[in-house]
Amino acid sequence: MSEQAQKIWGECLEYVRNRVPAQTYDTWFAPMRAISVDENNLFLQVPNKFFYDWIESHYKPLLEKAVTEVTGNGLNVKYTVLLSDEVRAKDDGPEASYSNAVETNVKTGLLEHGSKLNERYVFDTFVEGSSNQFAKAAAMAVASAPGRTSFNPLVIYGGTGLGKTHLVQAIGNEAIASGRVRRVVYVSSDTFTLDFIAAIQKNRTTEFARYYRSVDMLLLDDIQFFQNKEQTQEQFFHIFNDLYQHHKQIVLTTDKPPLELRGLQERLLSRFQSSLTVDIQPPDLETRIAILQKKASDDGLDISFEVIEFLSVNIRSNIRELEGALIRLLAYSSLMRVDIDLPLAQKVLREILGTRPASGISIENIQSVVANAFRMNLDTLVGKGRSQEVAEARMIAMYLAREHTNLSLKSIGLYFGGRDHSTVVHACKWVEGRLQEDAKFAERINALRRNLNPA
Repeated sequence: MSEQAQKIWGECLEYVRNRVPAQTYDTWFAPMRAISVDENNLFLQVPNKFFYDWIESHYKPLLEKAVTEVTGNGLNVKYTVLLSDEVRAKDDGPEASYSNAVETNVKTGLLEHGSKLNERYVFDTFVEGSSNQFAKAAAMAVASAPGRTSFNPLVIYGGTGLGKTHLVQAIGNEAIASGRVRRVVYVSSDTFTLDFIAAIQKNRTTEFARYYRSVDMLLLDDIQFFQNKEQTQEQFFHIFNDLYQHHKQIVLTTDKPPLELRGLQERLLSRFQSSLTVDIQPPDLETRIAILQKKASDDGLDISFEVIEFLSVNIRSNIRELEGALIRLLAYSSLMRVDIDLPLAQKVLREILGTRPASGISIENIQSVVANAFRMNLDTLVGKGRSQEVAEARMIAMYLAREHTNLSLKSIGLYFGGRDHSTVVHACKWVEGRLQEDAKFAERINALRRNLNPA
């Protein structure tokens, strides 16, 4: 860390500390670190993307004012996201800096997504409970002897937001860290399909197959989205066989048991069914409390046990919703400049706990139904993707959330990657306009409504 950058940032923090509540300072400013400084820019390191988005949307003027007061010349503030001990800040804007820090690509000619493993997804950060104990044990066994156990392939299934992605990536991270494998590829079924389509268009299917057959471990998320994609299934079948015959480890996740999957080739299903299949169930109360306590500890948050217990008792469906509630509570505390206590938690979460419509339709249900209808996974729906299909699916999901829940615009935005409430307003207006102009579009929306189920 540059001493000059550290000195400047230290003075900026003092400026900020005197102008925001202690909870806000500790949550959003204390974790930031100065990386370097030059004549035009001050480079800061933030813990994650959500952190960067929040700082940019809510505290950018305050930070600019602080830098101007300290330096006298108003340096540009640029960011990079912490992913390792050697994160480099790029001199090409905040969003590009974030992208460059996150995307450590290994170019292969056709495919450029590398392993795509999130280094925060390791076994040590996976909170074990009775609902996932067997799945974690199987995953650790596979990671300790990839391709050399009878657990090949390993199939992990369970509902949305229960930790499947964390567990499957922990296998890859452990296997790499121990040196047991060299080439690991983690990929969603969406990305696999898009890669295959691109290979067909460019007449490079041989290169596509060679890439996937060259890996030591293939981690494939959400295989249910292969349903009814005949050519993709055919290609995957041959890749699967080649990896299996060469004792390369395969790990798959899905939202339901293989026997319940429809639209998959029988020969694929028979291979899945002959493997070890483990499930992850919704966590019990003790596990939910442990998850929130660990998250608060890892992020350096001072939250009382009574608040954590309150969240854990009342939010039971999945881990993603539980963590989303914690983020919403932090956001409200920061915006309103008040400390987090039980009355605040009760107030902020009342819309989740007591004011949902009688139908009981949750935003997670809406996201799942829309993602399935557009044949994409949840991370794609709520992520940064801006393709026409992804953007349309996201706007429809936001519209249905506004229609079927009592969540505020700001809360809906938080469930879609921390987006601003104005994005939700735009989405609702766009869908309403299409409903009036396009009868087929209206039929599609009505079909989605019929698929929404009470919680």
